[in-house]
Amino acid sequence: MSRSSLKFLAVVLSILIVIVLFAGLDNLPREVRAQVDTERAALASAQKQLAGEKDQVAHETQSDPALFGAIASSQQWPAQFAKDQATMQSAARDMDELSRLEKQNRRQDQDRVESLLREERSLRLSALNDGDGMVKEAAHWIDMKQHLPAELADMQRDYNTVHTLDLAPVTAAVQKADTDWPQKKADLDSRLASLHTLQQQSDEAWQTSADARKQAAANDYAHLNYGALFSAGDTLKTDATEAPQKVSELQGLTGQLYTSWDKVLVDMETRGSGSDKTYDQKIRTVTTQVANASSNSGQTTSSDAWAPVSKDVYDADRGDLGMAIAHKPAGEFDFEAERTPQPAGFAYMAPPSQGRNQYGYWDHRDGHDFWVFYGQYALLRDLLFNHDYRPLDRYDWDGYYSSRRSGQTYYGRDEEHGTPKFGTGGTATRDRYADSTFAKSGGFRSSEYASHGGYSGSKYASPMSKLPESERGARSFGSHHSEPHFTPRPSAPRPSFRMPRMGRSFGRRR
Repeated sequence: MSRSSLKFLAVVLSILIVIVLFAGLDNLPREVRAQVDTERAALASAQKQLAGEKDQVAHETQSDPALFGAIASSQQWPAQFAKDQATMQSAARDMDELSRLEKQNRRQDQDRVESLLREERSLRLSALNDGDGMVKEAAHWIDMKQHLPAELADMQRDYNTVHTLDLAPVTAAVQKADTDWPQKKADLDSRLASLHTLQQQSDEAWQTSADARKQAAANDYAHLNYGALFSAGDTLKTDATEAPQKVSELQGLTGQLYTSWDKVLVDMETRGSGSDKTYDQKIRTVTTQVANASSNSGQTTSSDAWAPVSKDVYDADRGDLGMAIAHKPAGEFDFEAERTPQPAGFAYMAPPSQGRNQYGYWDHRDGHDFWVFYGQYALLRDLLFNHDYRPLDRYDWDGYYSSRRSGQTYYGRDEEHGTPKFGTGGTATRDRYADSTFAKSGGFRSSEYASHGGYSGSKYASPMSKLPESERGARSFGSHHSEPHFTPRPSAPRPSFRMPRMGRSFGRRR
């Protein structure tokens, strides 16, 4: 390249550099510089505020040494303010560095500037929060002293609330539950013990503050131990709030042990389109109250209710029509409920090796085992199976139990048609929920569970065949957002015999 060409390129590069500099392309972004200016003003204001709070608290403590001399925490305030001022100085050093970088105005310093801004802001807020806390605490003690008669009345009321609290009913409930549900004994006994501890703590606070309360009532402020009085007042107030709440909570927990409940997805509907599309689920809540852990009878109630849900919830449950999307067995607390979908009613079956439980038993007929619900639980059975109970055979139990052990949700398999039995695509579900809004709106026909190929014209025609392969994989038990799967055939060959619908003797209503 000639000398003249090199000179020309040098001139062009120089011009470009000047253009870049004047265009501000190498400067700190405008919004970053604005943040530095904003934080500089905030820091200056915070420094003044902290200094004012320190002076305010110092003035208040010096104005009433008798009061604050008895408040142990007030002795730490000077040291805490000194620590907060040191924190504020660290923030000021960060701001000095920010000002230097702002003046240099180089884009390459942007990351450093943003990091310093975060650090400075954190230090400033930490110091201010401490200062605000000390101001509020000082004001709290002053307010209590100014309203001593009301404070004494509050202490009396709070003590009475805790002292007169009758723990006999909840104690009896816990003792019964301990016997019925031994696995919950440690938890329940611990909660009951905490209630007795609250009563003892309240009695102690009341007794130890007796002299201080007498002095306050007599306006004998010269000898009044404000610290002991106010500390006892705070303890009584806390106990009076917590004790009734704990009693109610414990009574509720013991009651939960005597109920089982299921939330069955019995219908679903979408309306509208685009951004106006809405999603609704109809949930049947079936609750059974039992008298004890081995009761062979129970009182079953139910309620059906439509509720709007988000698209995510609707999509997560769209394959679970007819399934129990939540189940809480007797002997467990509500917060321990299973939230993974499962075929409604399966949770009430006993293992075949056990033979029976309080809900029913395994019967053997014509060489086959099938589950029978006791007559006392006919209503429970009918509600869970939507008045169309088909005796569950041993193979369904084995598949259900095996799926749960392997961490998967069980959808069953209709061996005759090669399709699931339960869930939205299940052959049993199509019969049980043929009158649902979902079915009447063409849900079985037009959804991704619609028939394509298979047994043409049959109501059992390949209901899952339209699902993409990615949506037909195993569904993890405990993951509520996976999709249904076909349960593999059991290793042992299944008999050709199909368990008949046993008519009214098994509670099917026509």
